[in-house]
Amino acid sequence: MSATIVIMQGDQTGQELLDESLRVLSPEVVGLSLDFKAFDLSLENRRATKNAVVREAAEAMLATGLGLKAATITPEHDEDVGSPNALLRDMVDGTVIVRTGRRIPGVRPIGGVYAPIAVIRMAVGDAYGAKEWREGSGLDEMAYRTEHISRYACRAVSEYAFRHAEKLGVKVFGGPKFTVSPVYEGMLKEEMDAAAKRHPGVRYEPQLIDATYALLLTNTGDGMVIPALNRDGDCLSDMILQMFGSIAGAESLLISFDENWNTRVVMAEAPHGTAPSLFGKNIANPMAMILACSSLLSYIEGGKLAARAVSEAVFEAVYDGVRTADLQGHATTSEFTDEVIKRVQTKLAVWPSLN
Repeated sequence: MSATIVIMQGDQTGQELLDESLRVLSPEVVGLSLDFKAFDLSLENRRATKNAVVREAAEAMLATGLGLKAATITPEHDEDVGSPNALLRDMVDGTVIVRTGRRIPGVRPIGGVYAPIAVIRMAVGDAYGAKEWREGSGLDEMAYRTEHISRYACRAVSEYAFRHAEKLGVKVFGGPKFTVSPVYEGMLKEEMDAAAKRHPGVRYEPQLIDATYALLLTNTGDGMVIPALNRDGDCLSDMILQMFGSIAGAESLLISFDENWNTRVVMAEAPHGTAPSLFGKNIANPMAMILACSSLLSYIEGGKLAARAVSEAVFEAVYDGVRTADLQGHATTSEFTDEVIKRVQTKLAVWPSLN
């Protein structure tokens, strides 16, 4: 049975890294029958189509349930085409963003982190898209902002966090600043508490967001899942990925759900941007995009073995010293991908012999 993945092409180094990751998804490498439906989400084409191509990609993802996206340029001016990620989230009802910091072999982490830490971030609402305005002038000028979150988004974040922790055998940790904001941020805390009752087997350690930051830096090495509001999660995930050594060492997943909180659409991408300074030099780290492919494979029927082979190949290559310059290595982008491909093919050829 063939699965169809919606491929969303991007800009600059983002597109180069997408091309590298697609080499890993070749049927000759992963041994799966995969179809690809490509959409050009480069800034030039988004402008030319007035974002119609973004809507087409979103509709395709709703039909297939799977998307792989390259990093894209978001223009600075409000009157321009805006962020394709924001549009895609709205169109596929993407509610949760998942980013997981994990140990990169041979790279020294910060703060004693060892086991994986997953941030389950609200993908909609909160400080992003809030209405803002100013009144007055001079030193009396006041700036205002209206933010909102929904019960639905809070429940999605909480339920997914506990299910994910249950699957990984780790604890749910952290939370919002509900003591200062019992009505607004307290809504997420209410849903976290309710999810804890639905999943009594999951260890639950709620913390205020400021304590969460502080305790992460003195972490004893426990694996954990952290539910978070949109902006809290944005900041947390960037910090956690860097604690493990590089933002290029993890993928980012946007997930939408059906009425039973099962995954309806998953879109995988790298958490980093288009890296224009690296464009055309064949030196960027493709780890995050390749790991995005691995995560996507795990959502495909019959794809879990290939997903494991890809993720293991990535980290084994790094362990054996095949690293790009950002990890103090000398491999080019394409050389790292070549090494991953060779290891994936070896694993998938050998593992059946070992039952």
